[in-house]
Amino acid sequence: MNRMLPIQTKIPIQTKILISTTINHTPMKNILLLTFALLALSGCGSSPDSDLDTLLANGDLEAIKARRQELSETEKNLKASLRQIDSVIASLEGNANRPLVSTMQLQPARFDHYLELQGDVQTKQNVLLYPEMAGTLERVLVEDGDQVRKGQVLARIDDGGLSSGLEQLRTQAALAETTYERQKRLWDQNIGSEIQYLQAKTEFESLTNQIRQAEAQLAKSAIRAPFSGIVDDVLLEAGTTVNPAAGMPVIRLVNLSDMYVEVDVPESYLPSVRPGKDVMIFLPVLGDSIRTKVRQTGNYINPTNRSFSVEIPVPNRDGKIKPNLTARVSINDYSAEAAILVPPSVISENAEGQQYVYLAEDIDAEGVGTAVKRLVETGLSQGDQVEILSGIEAGDQIITEGARRVREGQKIQILNKA
Repeated sequence: MNRMLPIQTKIPIQTKILISTTINHTPMKNILLLTFALLALSGCGSSPDSDLDTLLANGDLEAIKARRQELSETEKNLKASLRQIDSVIASLEGNANRPLVSTMQLQPARFDHYLELQGDVQTKQNVLLYPEMAGTLERVLVEDGDQVRKGQVLARIDDGGLSSGLEQLRTQAALAETTYERQKRLWDQNIGSEIQYLQAKTEFESLTNQIRQAEAQLAKSAIRAPFSGIVDDVLLEAGTTVNPAAGMPVIRLVNLSDMYVEVDVPESYLPSVRPGKDVMIFLPVLGDSIRTKVRQTGNYINPTNRSFSVEIPVPNRDGKIKPNLTARVSINDYSAEAAILVPPSVISENAEGQQYVYLAEDIDAEGVGTAVKRLVETGLSQGDQVEILSGIEAGDQIITEGARRVREGQKIQILNKA
């Protein structure tokens, strides 16, 4: 009668734990076979800990690398053996036909939906300055990029003698005023004739009106800034003959402090897009994002594209933002403080067009549960989230991975359950 020889191979602690776990789940007829397989695997593994300490202490780099490669191969073999053992255990316990799934417990969360649109940055103060009188452009007093204030003279046109004529009128008006005041004092004392008084008064008033007209005409010889801003471009040089009828601008003036984006919003969003709504503006060229709010919504629906205009201010503190920059606009048109959100991948649709998800219910300590189908009503989606309006609620365990492989009432094995 043959006797079994005692096994002298030193078994690593990981292998001992694996054997112990396997014995607790495997019938006795398979224990001996598994034990010999694991012992054979451990025999080609790493050396005892004392040998490893000696190897590390010697500092032989090549030997250490070789040992690491040896241990890595052993680890791969152990993982392969574990997978085989898990498969056998599942088969022997009758779990082989249970789908493996992952679940997620639903929790209420804030949900913000954004309407994505595209527009251009604009400014209401971007104007071309034209001459108001004909003549020679005498002087240009600014250069490209100059900061100017409202009312500042930017260029002058030769007035053709208007200034000299104005001075003569002022001299004549001064004499007429003196004459009028003397005639008035005499008339108040009943001295002199009324006609002399009225002639002096008429002369003075006529000259005063002529001075006003001359001043207004002379003012047209100066091109002034209608608002504070930046000289973007000087279009004509001194010495150029200008004429209002020619339609030739002299200077472009812009103000970059009051920028905005105007976008066309479909009329279906009229109730949800209102002044004060949060907006995120992204400027691709600058790689910059700006948080702002809707300033104004239009009161007219364009019949061509069934949309209304929305104006959104764009702060420009550092002056980097320029007119006509392309902007991507995200307008917050819907928010919910406690929404039920799920990934779009877990939602399926039946032949009737109804949407449904699978929940895991009656889950035991081993992570075995039952798949239950629930019809749901979905709302808006944003990115990788879809709001569920009805059908499921907070606390439910929804199947996130493996939902396509389960059936109503089927037993399932949950992988992420402790």
